[in-house]
Amino acid sequence: MSISRGTILVTGGAGYIGSHACKALARAGYTPIAYDNLVYGHEWAVKWGPFVRGDILDRSGLVDAIERYRPQAVMHFAAFAYVGESVTDPAKYYRNNVAGTLALLEAMQNTRLSRLVFSSTCATYGIPASLPINENTHQSPVNPYGASKFMVERILTDFRHAYALDSVALRYFNAAGADGDCEIGEDHDPETHLIPLVLDAASGLRPDITVFGDDYPTSDGTCIRDYIHVADLAEAHVVALTKLERGNALPAYNLGTGKGVSVKLLIERAREITGRQIKTVVAARRAGDPPELVADAKLAMSDLKWTPQHSDIDTILTDAWRWHLKHHVGVKRKNIKAPQQSIQC
Repeated sequence: MSISRGTILVTGGAGYIGSHACKALARAGYTPIAYDNLVYGHEWAVKWGPFVRGDILDRSGLVDAIERYRPQAVMHFAAFAYVGESVTDPAKYYRNNVAGTLALLEAMQNTRLSRLVFSSTCATYGIPASLPINENTHQSPVNPYGASKFMVERILTDFRHAYALDSVALRYFNAAGADGDCEIGEDHDPETHLIPLVLDAASGLRPDITVFGDDYPTSDGTCIRDYIHVADLAEAHVVALTKLERGNALPAYNLGTGKGVSVKLLIERAREITGRQIKTVVAARRAGDPPELVADAKLAMSDLKWTPQHSDIDTILTDAWRWHLKHHVGVKRKNIKAPQQSIQC
């Protein structure tokens, strides 16, 4: 019988990355308490501990949840994360992501809870002057979403000095893939991430995939990104929590592989793995899309003793495809059969 290591409050625990973190916590012996308003999360994704339906802006609700379950730390994923929407409706992002985090931190103060693992993003760096991006790269976000996460990091720094809040920010690159056991996976509405959109095209749920720009100064003309498997991200949150418990965590770590994958190569690998034709349509570049974003994650690998285990692009696509067939195709298009490759759940 495994020994319980206590409870962890997971804000946004019904969301994509938060639910995978809950599974990783449970595997490590913790009981995750998923706190989510279900605006973008899904109650079906809460499988490894209690669910509390609540809003991050509701400080009294947060206090009630903390007093009821007595967690020893918080993992904070709850945030709005659509870059384009953040540009057209910045108030929504600053209210939820920044003011919501402040409400959480005040609830933690009220209940004397002093450990926090924060879900940050490489969007705090903006368009970097050089690659790869390490933790000392100048942070200059170019959209309100990235700015909201950057503001929270500054708040955490100030709270660390003023109130002895022990926190760590994990700045990750392109989260992708799905649970290897096919229990949970990506399900956004609207969907904006490249891999599920590519798989929609592979399964016939959309006619094609748009490639925004094929004239970048990269090896094949398309953008290059650093994809990190969601299971590896989840594991990084658990090891960061362990660091906090030991009292020797650094303020921030990048989470990535250090290897970039182009849009064109990703689509080619998706064709091979799914066994499907994937039609592409080339469109103009999107404003603000840098040619290449690749992490320097050496600090996390050395200090957290964390190494991505599932983040090669073929594993990411295979796990995402298995989930896609089960959850998306199985629900939306039951007449589409899985391909003959033995990758069913």
